[in-house]
Amino acid sequence: MSETHELTQAAYDRLKAEHDDLTTRGRIEIARKIETARELGDLSENGDYHAAKEEQGKMEGRIMHLAALLENHVIVEAGSGAEVRVGSVVTIRYEGDDDTEQYLIGSIEERHDDHEVMSPGSPLGSALLGSKVGETVRYETPTGVELGVEIVGIE
Repeated sequence: MSETHELTQAAYDRLKAEHDDLTTRGRIEIARKIETARELGDLSENGDYHAAKEEQGKMEGRIMHLAALLENHVIVEAGSGAEVRVGSVVTIRYEGDDDTEQYLIGSIEERHDDHEVMSPGSPLGSALLGSKVGETVRYETPTGVELGVEIVGIE
């Protein structure tokens, strides 16, 4: 069974547009590059041909990845700032530290601006979900260390 991907409407729209572009314009463009490279002669020593075929493979991989995301998605509302949700930008401070860090909670496909992305399925990401500003949550790292973080802000 496929994993369900939580996406904001903005991320879904952006990914859908990218998928549509790659399956139309992108495929036509790469087919032209391959045809042009074929016209240069011997394919075994044709660097342009091999580069175009490699580019085609990467593009088809991206198309398949996007198709899987778009097929198995759930639209979530971006966080309102009241509590940490998928799509929220959360500012946290580790216990005993004065510095704060900001993360976007969601899929790597949600990335925008200069925010690091944290998966809601990660130990810290799942601990943060549902928390409010001023709360301190505790979570266990993959190495078994328990850490606490204070939620300083939610956007």
